[in-house]
Amino acid sequence: MGKLKVGIIGLGGIADFHSKGILDSADAEIWSISDCNAALLEKRGKEWNIPASRMHLDYELMLQDPELDAVTIGTPNFNHFEIAKLAIAYGKPFALEKPVALNAGEAAVLKDMLARNPIPHMICFSYRYKSAVRYAKQLIESGRLGKILHVYGQYLQGWAIDEEIPLVWRFRKALTGSGALGDLGSHMLDLTRFLVGDTRRVMADAGTIVAERDLPDGSGKGEVDVDDYCHVLSRLEGGVSATMTISRFAYGRGNDQQIEIYGTQGALIYNLEAQDTLKVKFADEGDMQFREVDMPDECRMGQMQAFFDLVNGRGDGNNATIEDGYANQLAVDAIIQSFTEQKWISVE
Repeated sequence: MGKLKVGIIGLGGIADFHSKGILDSADAEIWSISDCNAALLEKRGKEWNIPASRMHLDYELMLQDPELDAVTIGTPNFNHFEIAKLAIAYGKPFALEKPVALNAGEAAVLKDMLARNPIPHMICFSYRYKSAVRYAKQLIESGRLGKILHVYGQYLQGWAIDEEIPLVWRFRKALTGSGALGDLGSHMLDLTRFLVGDTRRVMADAGTIVAERDLPDGSGKGEVDVDDYCHVLSRLEGGVSATMTISRFAYGRGNDQQIEIYGTQGALIYNLEAQDTLKVKFADEGDMQFREVDMPDECRMGQMQAFFDLVNGRGDGNNATIEDGYANQLAVDAIIQSFTEQKWISVE
């Protein structure tokens, strides 16, 4: 089998991650690229030696290429829905960045389209590919923690404290759907679901710390109309009690992510800052303190390689699907409703 011919739609920051995964794999090559920024398209085309005939300002023209085997979709959130719809219509396997859409209604449309016309696809909840997360899942599913009682999660960044950062798309509801919640919280919701189970009801508080930012073109200021932070109290399936703390205003934090899971027979702490680590404590080990564990080799898997394996019929079942993306968006929408109406909301 020859290399998969993969197109990259969206050449912003996440394209560095997608392209590295393609270039590092023996199973794929960067075949074509698409972006609405002509200068960036030209720059990336030279960097990756892409001929002009496979550089597209219009992503639909890319998707019409009969030689194209699959695409990655890494555009701002408001584009996810339309691009994914076209990928499905043209039968192109795709890896779609999260959140899958601006709301659960759009996500439901994609889910229904894929139910009618199934194609290999992945929602890019990238922390499913941390070896500590995969090992934590093994431990939980083997029963080492006993009955799960509590899940405490946090995801903290500090970059938005800089008030000189202009009103980029991440601060505009029409382009992003929600702020820190969709950006960081969607990852935590997926990790909680991946490890423990679905979110059933939520009570949330959120706020905007910097209310206005300079418009990118320098013509004045514009309103920040999304959340800068979000704190969630929730119940998961089986009665598990959970909390989630999300902020882009945690001074000194780069990409700090942690989940603590407590059961009747053990506990684990997953942490990611510079690298992912896992600490565990089990009842059958007596008074031993939390200890850091080494991850088995089978828990090491790169996200983009997992996508290529999926397209080639070798998926391991741990990839997020549109069903996972839809469930995630239902939870995000319920959290927005909760902090807007200031009450408990069921996730349905």
